[in-house]
Amino acid sequence: MKQSDATLSSDHLNDQLKTTIPDSLALEKWADTDFNWSGKIPVTAFERLSVLSDASQLPEPLLINAHFYRQNHVLHLVFKVTGEVWLTCQRCLNPVAVDLTDDYDLALLDDEAQIQLIDEDQDYLVLNEVVEQSHHEQLLPFKTLIEDEMLLKLPLAPKHDDCEMAVEQVGDIPEIEQENPFAALAALKGKL
Repeated sequence: MKQSDATLSSDHLNDQLKTTIPDSLALEKWADTDFNWSGKIPVTAFERLSVLSDASQLPEPLLINAHFYRQNHVLHLVFKVTGEVWLTCQRCLNPVAVDLTDDYDLALLDDEAQIQLIDEDQDYLVLNEVVEQSHHEQLLPFKTLIEDEMLLKLPLAPKHDDCEMAVEQVGDIPEIEQENPFAALAALKGKL
């Protein structure tokens, strides 16, 4: 395969990637068959993540590859996010890039009795707590679950690794002479 053919194939693959993410998946349709989804999604597609983002920066779209499948009678939503989001540094108030790149794996349990079917360190959700009902159809909130996991990856107080708090001093700081609390006792000592 020539270099130009390889480039063409990768460009064709990028053209096939979706730019919108499904809001939900129908459990009846996809629970027993594999569902694969890939796309380049702008940060603005995720409302809660977008609100936290620094508006002065235009981030690259997030690359998301997702796989929804059943294994050992347990549904799994496995996805990989590649990309970063720009937040506001809590020290200098300038934009800071936060990497969201990670592999995420959620077990989706029918009930808590299925906990014994998964590893003890596996992240899980109970379906009846997250599934939405629509026209006799159970819908898994696909987009919301992916956004939830990305939000959990964000630091509570984002900051640059080498950031120092910007402090501006206005005027001179007066030197305050503090009175020694034992000075009064020392004065009394000589009088007694």
